[in-house]
Amino acid sequence: MLKKPVIASLVLITVGIIVGALVVSNFSGGVSPGWAGGGDVQLGGPVPVTTVQADLKSLNSAFVEVAKSVTPSVVAITVTTEGKSDGKSQRDFFHDFFGPDFRLPEPGPSQGAGSGVIISPDGYIATNNHVIEGAAEDGIEVVLNTKARYKAKLVGTDPTTDLAVIKIDAKDLQAAALGNSENVQVGEWVLAVGNPLGLTSTVTAGIVSALGRNIRIIQDSYGIEDFIQTDAAINPGNSGGALVNLRGELIGINTAIATTNARYQGYGFAVPVNLLKTVAADLIKEGKVRRGYIGVSIQAVDQTMADAVGLGKARGVFVQSIVGGSAAEDAGLKETDVILTIDGIEVNQPNELQRHIATRHPGDVVVLSIFRGGNIIEKRVTLKARDEDTRTVPASEKRNEKEPDTVSPSIVQLESLGMTVRSMTETERKKYGVENGVVVSDVKQFGEAYKRQIGENDVIVEVDRKEVSSPAELRKTVESRKTGESVLLRLKRPDGTAYYTAIQVQAE
Repeated sequence: MLKKPVIASLVLITVGIIVGALVVSNFSGGVSPGWAGGGDVQLGGPVPVTTVQADLKSLNSAFVEVAKSVTPSVVAITVTTEGKSDGKSQRDFFHDFFGPDFRLPEPGPSQGAGSGVIISPDGYIATNNHVIEGAAEDGIEVVLNTKARYKAKLVGTDPTTDLAVIKIDAKDLQAAALGNSENVQVGEWVLAVGNPLGLTSTVTAGIVSALGRNIRIIQDSYGIEDFIQTDAAINPGNSGGALVNLRGELIGINTAIATTNARYQGYGFAVPVNLLKTVAADLIKEGKVRRGYIGVSIQAVDQTMADAVGLGKARGVFVQSIVGGSAAEDAGLKETDVILTIDGIEVNQPNELQRHIATRHPGDVVVLSIFRGGNIIEKRVTLKARDEDTRTVPASEKRNEKEPDTVSPSIVQLESLGMTVRSMTETERKKYGVENGVVVSDVKQFGEAYKRQIGENDVIVEVDRKEVSSPAELRKTVESRKTGESVLLRLKRPDGTAYYTAIQVQAE
């Protein structure tokens, strides 16, 4: 039998153990369940979706696999410039698209960054011309996805497509698989891989939102813009990086963004990979691009122009002028021809024709389907190299043998066209280098002539391919047309530039 002091001691010890256990459980591990109830901490809730559709799983897996496979083929590029300012160069125009972080030439050395894509296991890398433009000798550094660093040498550049190729001394690199940009479709999923804003190996996703974009960013009269447009996020530093499809194939080189705040706003642009293939092959083989040229000045055909030339439906590209001694002249192309197809492929925008020609070399033969005078004819054109001294062939301007029309008024107001014309003086004929024509003396704001970009002091020398010598002749032709019908005009600007335009007759 235990004595009372012993029992009291045991009670105290038992109480102490219980309190100690409570204290330890309360303070030894994060959150306490409280004194009432006790038990383990329960964080989070049940999984809301217990089954995921197979196609969604496949799409998710595709994104993951493409990211894994493509990222090793994309490199970071750092460029040190020589610091020689070249004034209003192409870099200034890209600054408008890439904002204040884009590298500009300044006094003294400076650095900029971009991306590149490995296109061969032995170290050839594609990027943008504007990424490496102005690089100092030994000023291009490449960092691989493995963090390995290399000095790169410049192989060659092509400013007309904003592409360039550099090379590092490395072997067994993982080259990107090159796809076929002719197969790209609006709406398909794509991933952009690059190094935006200093964040290496970044992958973003979106869709192809448009094809054949011309955003007028390449400041070269022979510039070729046929960009793939995407809403995958592209920011400064993405330039030269990869745009790939869900097969992991390279379909474009990310080049520019459209923005008002120097950051991503939903629209990015990539050079199609088929153009890259031709440019890169030429640069690697010869250090320069051997590109064939037709030698035409062209514009898109809208419905007004289609009506004026008798085409019916707006399609093809209209030939404004022919370059003297060019492949086009040799093949017998003429002003006012409408090129419908090249090698069986429809062309409805100037850059579509340029894109096809840009993949060909001097000596290659292309077949054009042409609409002329109500008939469709075929022309085989042997492309030539570009001659920097070629000139646009002036249209034939024969001497008008008619006596001056002394009865007709010297000024005629053409309300249906939204402009006023007057007779030319002998001094003006000499100045413009023409033997006939009428001067546009006034253009009504927002009228038809205004919409067709006819300017004051332009000279109308032909209407529907026939010479016009007086305001009265022009008025007679216009009045013979019904409202809604179109006429084809050939004009000369004060700077000597000749051009065609079509204009629709409106109700007065």
